[in-house]
Amino acid sequence: MKILIVEDEVKTVQSLKKGLEEHQMTVEFAHDGLAGSQLALSGHFDVIVSDVIMPKRSGFELVKHLRSAGIETPVLLLTAMGATDDKVTGFEAGADDYLVKPFEFKELLVRIRALARRGKDGHATKTILNFADLEMNLDAKTCTRSGKKVELTPKEFALMEYLIRNQGRVVSKTEIAEKVWDINFDTGTNVIEVYVSYLRNKLDRPFDKKLIHTMFGLGYVLKEEAG
Repeated sequence: MKILIVEDEVKTVQSLKKGLEEHQMTVEFAHDGLAGSQLALSGHFDVIVSDVIMPKRSGFELVKHLRSAGIETPVLLLTAMGATDDKVTGFEAGADDYLVKPFEFKELLVRIRALARRGKDGHATKTILNFADLEMNLDAKTCTRSGKKVELTPKEFALMEYLIRNQGRVVSKTEIAEKVWDINFDTGTNVIEVYVSYLRNKLDRPFDKKLIHTMFGLGYVLKEEAG
């Protein structure tokens, strides 16, 4: 089982990581909400455990961002705030469970296991991904923009899916090669540039707003802006 911990208290992270690894769980972590969002979008986790009050992006904002990106990994929020209104805010943002600090580790473990089972049994991964006026149906393997169907090859579809899952984050050519092509990046090939060009011809040029942007020397980022 793979767990993502998003928590700015270093000692808390160390304690939770140690405890979960003793129960044969693989743990990754981030110390602020923005980094946590990026990890959650790019990785495959069974459960995400996140604090609420964090630098850069709160736990509420993190969950809302993930759900809007189509990531349905079960999320357990940890917080010192136990008021009903706070819990409602968390659930409305898309959180699956809520645990008030301080808590017993045994209770956290039980809740994580329950969420992991729910995620597997309920097929929690969303089959529809949305960004701006772009929609991808992962089951039907269809893509539309502004309601117009756009035909994509399997590799174009896989690349676009990766970009939309990492929307707002710059992804490098090396990362794309490893995650989409599953190969070690060869600096002598321009295959990624070619496929990005294919996507732009189909998904950007016929429309007013560009979605796929080049960050020179860094990679590509999916964001909504004119021009």
